[in-house]
Amino acid sequence: MKIDGTAYRTIWPAQDGWAVEIIDQTRMPHDFAVARLTNLEEAAHAIRAMLVRGAPLIGATAAYGVALAMRADPSDAALEAAHARLLATRPTAVNLRWALERMRARLAPLPPAARVEAAYAEAAVVCDEDVAINRAIGEHGAALIREAARHKAPGEPVNVLTHCNAGWLATVDWGTALAPVYVAFEEGIRLHVWVDETRPRNQGASLTAWELNRHGVPHTVVVDNTGGHLMQHGMVDLCIVGTDRTTATGDVCNKIGTYLKALAAHDNGVPFYVALPSPTIDWGMADGVREIPIEERDAREVTELTGITADGRIETIRVTPAGSPAVNYGFDVTPARLVTGLVTERGVCPASREGLLGLFPEQGAAPR
Repeated sequence: MKIDGTAYRTIWPAQDGWAVEIIDQTRMPHDFAVARLTNLEEAAHAIRAMLVRGAPLIGATAAYGVALAMRADPSDAALEAAHARLLATRPTAVNLRWALERMRARLAPLPPAARVEAAYAEAAVVCDEDVAINRAIGEHGAALIREAARHKAPGEPVNVLTHCNAGWLATVDWGTALAPVYVAFEEGIRLHVWVDETRPRNQGASLTAWELNRHGVPHTVVVDNTGGHLMQHGMVDLCIVGTDRTTATGDVCNKIGTYLKALAAHDNGVPFYVALPSPTIDWGMADGVREIPIEERDAREVTELTGITADGRIETIRVTPAGSPAVNYGFDVTPARLVTGLVTERGVCPASREGLLGLFPEQGAAPR
């Protein structure tokens, strides 16, 4: 995707050929900054502190984190230590574990002297595959928007509601939930995106709005509790959200508040789609509510807000009374029964084991 006419990915090798550069998303939307990762600890910090976020991008960063670790020490012990250190950064997104296990499987059989080059090459493949997968998700999802446009009056846009940020900033490029929006927009389909602010970190208001604005896609930021009202009054044609982990039975775990949107959509007959790359599917998990670990983050993300003042200063303020405790669950689980369909790189399917295996039959024989 482009920023002011310049093509960017969210992560890329630095010009020196060994360091890794990322867009520091903690500085957005008021400041666009590139951060440089030079070792394992900096990669782990980037994931944990959310300089990078979104399941696919977390996985890609972890892959490069392993490469940085191998550059410092390509031994068996260092490979295992890097795997453990990066796996502990965030518990919910399954892409993290997927990328780390892929890197370990690629590197462990090699002699230490061959691991550095192989690690960087494999991390680059992880990134390129993510871009291709997300572009395919965009093509399949755009068909849903195209179909919705057929039922609109001439000149009326298709209204899409999304939650959190599942755009290109959450992946290496293109995005998941927003990839269909970008493909449809490039096709000339009239559309408009309702952007949930997505408290407490405001990834919708700060990141989704930023990238849609830079790409020229019509959109409106709304507070999280507005979605039900919009659906009641026929102002949403379909919802498309992303996911950090999807069970083999079609339950989806996404940013906190997604479940409430799905309930509102179900009550108002609004289609509710989830866009996901296949590495986000946890084939060994069946019950999302009971089994998916839900990350609990720092309560200060709830009690404090950071923004830009009228004179251009970036300040953090407290919005709750001193002494009032807060809890900060990062994700919730939407049961498969509330999901109209899953949009993957291989097509759209029902949110069920049968639906997923119809697109990924090779997983039917995979060990659990």
